[in-house]
Amino acid sequence: MKWSVHQLYKLQKKGLQINEDVDLYDLVQNHPDLREITPVHVQGHADISSAEVTFHLTITGEMTLPCARTLVDVKYPFEIRTSETFLFSSDEYETSEQTHVVQGEVIDLMPIIHELVLLEIPLQVFSDEEENKQEAAPQEGKFWKLIKEEEQQNKIDPRLASLAKLLDKKENDS
Repeated sequence: MKWSVHQLYKLQKKGLQINEDVDLYDLVQNHPDLREITPVHVQGHADISSAEVTFHLTITGEMTLPCARTLVDVKYPFEIRTSETFLFSSDEYETSEQTHVVQGEVIDLMPIIHELVLLEIPLQVFSDEEENKQEAAPQEGKFWKLIKEEEQQNKIDPRLASLAKLLDKKENDS
């Protein structure tokens, strides 16, 4: 996903359509939580002028991350929409997060795609699947048990059980 400035000038009137699958396996080796990533599909187009080129991209794929609770693999699909502008000369415009100045004569989108996918990794994911219990971390042990929030909401604190009975009795009398 590299183009020289000269190639982009030639495509100025025709426009540039992008529809590629990109392998980002090197992210798996460099990120401790990322267990697997499918080839990422990059689709979009570029608007080319004499001073800049703007890439309008949609990046889709699926990454595998560990469940924060059970450490089971969780498939996490993602879709990123972005517009990245490359300025041929830094004197003309003010730069921002989505604006880059071309260094040399080549525009490479791969570092930007890497960065966007890394930013898409959530801090925690949770698995809803009960079928992977053998692979999962233990759900209970000596003097502890993992409980769900729904179970906890309906449970009455034993220290307040007599007060709950008193309130129920008072409501029945009314």
